[in-house]
Amino acid sequence: MSGVVTGDAVVLGLRPARLPSRALALAIDLAVVWTAYLLISLGLAIATASLDEAAVMAVSIATSVLVLVGAPIAVETLSHGRSLGKLACGLRVVRDDGGPIRLRHALVRGAMGVVEILLTFGVIACIASLVSARGRRIGDVFAGTLVVRERVPAARAAAVPPPPPWLVGRFAELDLSGVPDDLWLAIRQYLTRMHQLDAEVSWSLAGRLAGDLAARTGAPAPEGVPAAAYLAAVVNERQARDARRAVAAASPGPAYAVPHARSVDPAAGHAKPVGHADPVGRTAPYSGPGPTAGQRQDLEPASPPDAAPVPPATGFAPPA
Repeated sequence: MSGVVTGDAVVLGLRPARLPSRALALAIDLAVVWTAYLLISLGLAIATASLDEAAVMAVSIATSVLVLVGAPIAVETLSHGRSLGKLACGLRVVRDDGGPIRLRHALVRGAMGVVEILLTFGVIACIASLVSARGRRIGDVFAGTLVVRERVPAARAAAVPPPPPWLVGRFAELDLSGVPDDLWLAIRQYLTRMHQLDAEVSWSLAGRLAGDLAARTGAPAPEGVPAAAYLAAVVNERQARDARRAVAAASPGPAYAVPHARSVDPAAGHAKPVGHADPVGRTAPYSGPGPTAGQRQDLEPASPPDAAPVPPATGFAPPA
């Protein structure tokens, strides 16, 4: 999956940050770090005035490493790639597959940043960013990361196309718990950009993604359903489940009993419940007269019509 995401999804779905915005974010980060370093060094100098020269030197070196190197690594790890400067400039560090970075990614970027930023005053980082097609410095190359723009205008954000109507709800019983986030990312980015790809390339990539998705869910695409339509239907099912969970989380509270159906008693002239709840909350069955023959006919479900032929999926058909 990393090859699919790296080769196609990152280029199509993510917007790499360029040197000017990265330089501004770095300047903000360095200003904050150096200010903190000077204040901490001043406080330690006062606190260690009674120590000998070797101890003062050891404390000074430890402070430099922890504040100038360790602090940026910790901030990037805990904020998932959003330092103060990147947050101000709308940037974020992500993995090559678009996922959030972890400690090892921030550690490699921080270690390389000592050489290409602190020791050379950012000259190596600027040259590497200008040469790279995606604006990456050497630390990004070794860590497998990329700095991207998060503030993309809403007009440019492409939505996932809806699946064909005859596939909506068809995968309601599908188990999606085993599908990793990077696969969802690749599928989403493919669906939003598939019309910009060559027809043969788009069809081949859809088949690969559908195969990976079927392997994770244990249910292959139905016979005769195009791979792109299958991907769109499964993504639509996941979005529907997320929406239902969000609605359930936004409206907490005790569950109330659904009101019982009521039938009209012609003799009494008022409605009475079909069933009633006893004092402990159980529902007692209705013991009154049952429905007439005509009412039973109205209550019986209609026979399902014959299955209509599956129409072709507009926009998801295989290339000629």
